[in-house]
Amino acid sequence: MPVPAEIRAVARPKNTVVVDNGRDGIHRYAVRERISTKYIPGGNPQPKNGKVIGYIHNGQYIPKNQPVAIARPDMLSYGASALVKSVTGDLFAELLECYELGDACTIMAIATLRIIKPGICSDRLSTHYNRTFVSLDYPGLPLSKNTVSKFLQSLGMDGGRRRVFYQKRAAAVAAEHHIAIDGTLKQDNSKVNDLSAFSRKSRVKGCRDVSVLYAYDIETMEPICAEVFPGNSIDASSYAAFIKDNDIRRGMIVADKGFPPSSIAAELKDRPDLHFLTPIKRNDVRIRNNSMLSYEGVLGGIAGRVLYKKQAIKGGRFLYSFMDAAKAANEEGSFISRARKNADFSLEKYNKKKDLFGVIVLESDQDLPPEVVYKCYDSRWQLELVFRQYKNDECLDLTNVQGDFSVIGSEFINFIATIATCRIIRKAGDAGLLDKMSYGDLMEDLSSAWRMADAPAQPKTDDGYWVHTLVSVFEELEALGLSEPVPKPAPAKRGRKPKPKVDKPKKPRGRPRKNPLPC
Repeated sequence: MPVPAEIRAVARPKNTVVVDNGRDGIHRYAVRERISTKYIPGGNPQPKNGKVIGYIHNGQYIPKNQPVAIARPDMLSYGASALVKSVTGDLFAELLECYELGDACTIMAIATLRIIKPGICSDRLSTHYNRTFVSLDYPGLPLSKNTVSKFLQSLGMDGGRRRVFYQKRAAAVAAEHHIAIDGTLKQDNSKVNDLSAFSRKSRVKGCRDVSVLYAYDIETMEPICAEVFPGNSIDASSYAAFIKDNDIRRGMIVADKGFPPSSIAAELKDRPDLHFLTPIKRNDVRIRNNSMLSYEGVLGGIAGRVLYKKQAIKGGRFLYSFMDAAKAANEEGSFISRARKNADFSLEKYNKKKDLFGVIVLESDQDLPPEVVYKCYDSRWQLELVFRQYKNDECLDLTNVQGDFSVIGSEFINFIATIATCRIIRKAGDAGLLDKMSYGDLMEDLSSAWRMADAPAQPKTDDGYWVHTLVSVFEELEALGLSEPVPKPAPAKRGRKPKPKVDKPKKPRGRPRKNPLPC
């Protein structure tokens, strides 16, 4: 159908043509570019049209703009994602050694979003990806619910790459460092995977769990590797498999109470640079047989008041006993308060326990100074802080997935998120920010720092690309090195300003004559 003359008569750019799409609507008369002319032997030259650059509507030319539905946002949430990126550069490089670029970017993007938005579900990843700088740091990722579900399953299936990644991290542990190994339970009531099972603790609650075992470098204060086990597996029986799977060959394993070193006897024999330090139960006969409650000195170089004794035993092993006076008073007070509440005080029970209040006895295969042993085990509480952070601030206490491989793949991403969180806490603590606010408040403040998407890569507080960012948030960004501060003017000097010098006329020397002689 020919284009009406009044439509063709509307002013429009040169070298264009109006075409009729044939259907009623606002886009019926499209304006296309003339890009070239095609010459036909024996015939007239034929024009060649290009892309649509606009439309004729209501008697005027309307240039074509990008539809809102596919437009990219011009401003994004910057602060929280920038903090995560600032501490994960080397971690991303480690992933690239084992995974394809797209897979490594997807792992980092999901881990970052789980830190920024604790408890986020798979169907919300795409929304928060598109509203944060994560979409610029790792661009073009498909993060729909179905895509993420398939990715987690594939990630969990690929145990070879995951094992290589863990083994590289374990091999980088310094020989003098101490490795704490412990597990945490996560609720998983799935009926379609074999990892979900009733643990000793969860049977009381009536819900199933999976067990996640972590190795943690006490000196660097971050996880080394992790592995998922069934919820009903015992930590001690999982340690041997965990050490073997991740090829942990050096360092000292600092275990929790009730861990028998005999469960990893073969692993220790094959790894001469791998050692252990574990507490024994207070009713262990070796405590009485070796007089471990007859202390020989007071520990120096620590804040508390602690008595100690060191004793060599059979098999080339050593026992170290410590009695913390403050903990002893607390335990004794708790015992008396409980007896008063229940009205069941027993002198026999009290006399049996009073010498063990505040006491911990450790066993090791190394001859170490007592101060080193005490500090090493006392530092193990940091792993408990990691698990607390893992469950509370990151909201990773539920698996939120169903199949075995999906659980394993999701926990691998949680492991990456946990490393980043440990580094963020250390960085924020060094900057003095966690003395003023909680970790959650800090991340909430940083998430409110929005920035233009086309802003320069090196942010400055006064560069004009920020969107409604508070002064207090700028101070946090500057303290973390995420924004270059505005140079402050030099402070004014105290005291009075010096008076400007004024040249005064010189007075003639000597006394003037009363009757000067005439010239």
